[in-house]
Amino acid sequence: MKIAVNAKELKVDGACAFVPTMGALHAGHASLIKKAREYSDTVVVSIFINPLQFENKDDLAKYPRTPEFDIELASQAGATHLWLPTLDEIYPGEVQKISAGVLGDIYEGVKRPGHFDGVLTVVNRLFELAKPKWAIFGEKDFQQMTLIKSMKSDVEIIGAPTIRDTDGLALSSRNVRLSDPKAALVIYRALLAASKEKSIDSAREAMRGALASEAAFTLDYAEIINESNFEKAVQSDESKRAIIAGWVNGIRLIDNMPMNGGAQ
Repeated sequence: MKIAVNAKELKVDGACAFVPTMGALHAGHASLIKKAREYSDTVVVSIFINPLQFENKDDLAKYPRTPEFDIELASQAGATHLWLPTLDEIYPGEVQKISAGVLGDIYEGVKRPGHFDGVLTVVNRLFELAKPKWAIFGEKDFQQMTLIKSMKSDVEIIGAPTIRDTDGLALSSRNVRLSDPKAALVIYRALLAASKEKSIDSAREAMRGALASEAAFTLDYAEIINESNFEKAVQSDESKRAIIAGWVNGIRLIDNMPMNGGAQ
């Protein structure tokens, strides 16, 4: 499929489905683009590495950039437009940040202060410029997706399931920086261990025990939450999800999994 590459101003006729990204595209992004095609024949993929969501300048500088590959992947997945806005286009003047509120200060927000403010600010700006009817976000970034859904907008937010390698590792642009990918598989093993338990308490114990078995993994948090409010889940909650974040080889990874099949 021929793809229009818009280096500056985006021009799209009619309602579109939108997939905002920071580039370094992989099969997980391709799945979002394919899902977007279910909603519209016009699919816009943006690539903008947003400085507001990086609390570490070195992390921003090291973020992978693969523009030629990104164009090819987006085109093959079904995108009709690849939009590469400039910093001045997104932030033409003084930036008025959007607060992520209380939910933005827990879990990911504890370790990455201000991160979600930056995410909501850039997503709101991208929505203003692209004017999509639908926007697709992956469940791997579950807290981010929840916050975006809570943001006042006319855009319908569509969630898409996490895409994994055959070994279970959740796909991420950061994975290419792992010197020992096998050590990262402990996260998936921990989620699976939790999902097989019948009670919340045993699920938490199984998850944390599995994570402790990998010496190369440094834990940030591991919890089972109520999906609707991110409070610590109790047995009677209908929708529960295990969430994990930690470090492997100096690379920070996150993952999550619904717990409704096992820990009821």
